[in-house]
Amino acid sequence: MDRILIRGGNRLSGNIAISGAKNAALTLMPCALLTDEPLTLRNLPRLADADSFGHLLNELGASTAIEGTRPSDFGRVLTVRASRLTSSVAPYDIVRKMRASILVLGPLLGREGEATVSLPGGCAIGNRPIDLHLKALEAMGAEIELAAGYVKATAPGGRLPGGRYRFPVVSVGATENALMAAATARGTTVLENAAREPEIVDLCNLLVAMGASIHGIGSETLTIEGRDRLHGATYKVMPDRIEAGSYACAAAITGGDVVLEGAKADDMRATLDALVEAGVTVEEKPNGIRIAAERPLKPLTLSTAPYPGFATDMQAQFMAMLCKADGASVLTETIFENRYMHVPELTRMGANIDVRGRTAVVHGVDKLIGAPVMATDLRASMSLILAGLVAEGETQVSRIYHLDRGYERLEEKLQGVGADIERVGDG
Repeated sequence: MDRILIRGGNRLSGNIAISGAKNAALTLMPCALLTDEPLTLRNLPRLADADSFGHLLNELGASTAIEGTRPSDFGRVLTVRASRLTSSVAPYDIVRKMRASILVLGPLLGREGEATVSLPGGCAIGNRPIDLHLKALEAMGAEIELAAGYVKATAPGGRLPGGRYRFPVVSVGATENALMAAATARGTTVLENAAREPEIVDLCNLLVAMGASIHGIGSETLTIEGRDRLHGATYKVMPDRIEAGSYACAAAITGGDVVLEGAKADDMRATLDALVEAGVTVEEKPNGIRIAAERPLKPLTLSTAPYPGFATDMQAQFMAMLCKADGASVLTETIFENRYMHVPELTRMGANIDVRGRTAVVHGVDKLIGAPVMATDLRASMSLILAGLVAEGETQVSRIYHLDRGYERLEEKLQGVGADIERVGDG
């Protein structure tokens, strides 16, 4: 199994090209199920999750063709043709690999009038639940049955009538599933307290490009007037704001000066505001965002929140960065219950972090020390990479398949700005 080796201490300087957004791509790909015409997505990131979703679309009867498959290519062009679906069942063997697979539920229901999708991970509805997905679809007229680890949803008469649903809490995935299902409903659907993330806006913009009628894009109330059919489209995946934020933390923790090419400041204001509060220089440029750290980092008090608040997907990276701040920082995780699994690994590298329930107090230290560490999830993996960039000696990060789910050719991008980092195999 591959590992990443980092010899810390190098200051990062130069340009990093920001890839297409993982979280957007996995939301846009299932839109291909809503039309019998081709859907072409440009700037698709080269990620394991995108490949897995492509396999799921193939399982349902869609064909996929990819351009830009050379090892030197960043981003790819994906064309999906779902002229005739051969199945409306998303099996456990595929869904268990990636929670985003649940996003075929809405478009399958909207097009076929039925969908059978394995519960993510084959588990009962619990942490990171899908109950809001199901309640929203029920409010739109779907009949839902849970049996043998699967969700079976049907639209009476073969087509959803539409309806009104207010999310009790903001849910990105549930908003996405409901949007796709509503696009081809018979009537009008109103979604209140909907998620407002840039990835939701990206999804709305693609659906509109395919002929959908959506009002209130970017707001917490979305009104979708169902269409009899949608058509194909060509669309560019938005830049990845979480990848951009991660590399911004890399520049900050190393005292570097990096331009994030293609990053959009408007999509990541909370991240940039926090960096500025930490004493980092943030400069918007025509081709992206410049991040420069010319002085010691200041401690922060941060709490994760739905967009436009501070993203939970940036919590682990900021925790690593704040290990080098001059003072104590306080981070509170409000979105997910168990998102401090990286703390023991950072502690192995000399970090001083106290966890009290959902709050972590990060005491800045003079130095971090390289050590063998193990990645536990996608964003936790990146926190260990960031710590390794400034640690004395060598850091070995194992279980890097987590990283490959969300960061396109990470080591190559960091090498390009001066990091001493490489991927090695056990052999």
